[in-house]
Amino acid sequence: MISELGDKAKQLLINLINTPSFSGEEDQTALLIEKFLKDHGISCRREVHNIWAVNEHFDASKPNILLNSHHDTVRPNKGYTKNPHKAEVVDGKIYGLGSNDAGGCLVSLMATFIHFYKQENLNYNLILLASAEEESSGNHGIRSMVPLMPEIDFAIIGEPTLMHLAIAEKGLLVLDCYAHGTAGHAAHIRGDNSIYKAMEAISWFESFKFPRVSETLHDTKMTVTQINAGSQHNVVPSTCHFVVDIRVNDLYSNKEVLDLIKDHVGVEVKERSLNLNSSSIRKDHDIVLAGVHLGREIYGSPTLSDQANLSCPSLKLGPGDSLRSHTADEFIYEKEIFEGIELYIKILKEIV
Repeated sequence: MISELGDKAKQLLINLINTPSFSGEEDQTALLIEKFLKDHGISCRREVHNIWAVNEHFDASKPNILLNSHHDTVRPNKGYTKNPHKAEVVDGKIYGLGSNDAGGCLVSLMATFIHFYKQENLNYNLILLASAEEESSGNHGIRSMVPLMPEIDFAIIGEPTLMHLAIAEKGLLVLDCYAHGTAGHAAHIRGDNSIYKAMEAISWFESFKFPRVSETLHDTKMTVTQINAGSQHNVVPSTCHFVVDIRVNDLYSNKEVLDLIKDHVGVEVKERSLNLNSSSIRKDHDIVLAGVHLGREIYGSPTLSDQANLSCPSLKLGPGDSLRSHTADEFIYEKEIFEGIELYIKILKEIV
């Protein structure tokens, strides 16, 4: 059964790779996913480019597990030597854009959902969501779907983790900071230089340590990544703009971090979004214990996923390797898909 599901999942992945699906432009891959599910007798629904379904014997009195991964991709980088939109199978590797992030995870979760779809007397309902706009954190992705689906008790997010359990994930907070001063000629002595004010604030961002240190995600990390001011060598600029990238651990909300920063720096601070919060699941949660029982490791992930858009407990788990994501000539091993399906089924069997 797993071998047959794996063959079908592999062919679906090849079809998805051959169909461009940049974030926000996933209409054709949505059609492929919808057809694949319907060909397996599964009733599914579509919202924009998101495809979702529930198990055949859905029982509203039972708790719900979300199985989610995305079918959008980033744009290929210039380092590609292969056609990013033409799947190639070479020496046990499936090459192509989105193969590793996160096509392999998506097709493995879909195969897992098919395995459980018709089973009766499950302890949990299963909800499958093939979501759009993950790479761009768009408004028509998973965030738009949460209000439309049954309430989720916990989620498995399909991202490449080598099938280990990422039980926590850092959130993301991006700040635009503006130091304001007085414009004037550089030859005159002035004490209101916007660049110097920015330097003072940047020094604080570099040296400040958040007191709450997470067991899995460690420190909340702040990094100044961009700075811009001035247009002439002899003119003191009135404004210096800089950007701060903040990776937030699971002991803080983005709002807490923002409020603390505003209390400590003497510059104007504007957040781009507060939506991408950190996420986690208890180490003693049943799904985590099931994975550990099967020999899987637990860890904290520094990379962002659709977990950030969920308020329920969630973990990141999937075939493939995060280090291959967004790289030139992206690939996933064929065997990783088959192993992913097998492990997803074994882990879920422990609890459903």
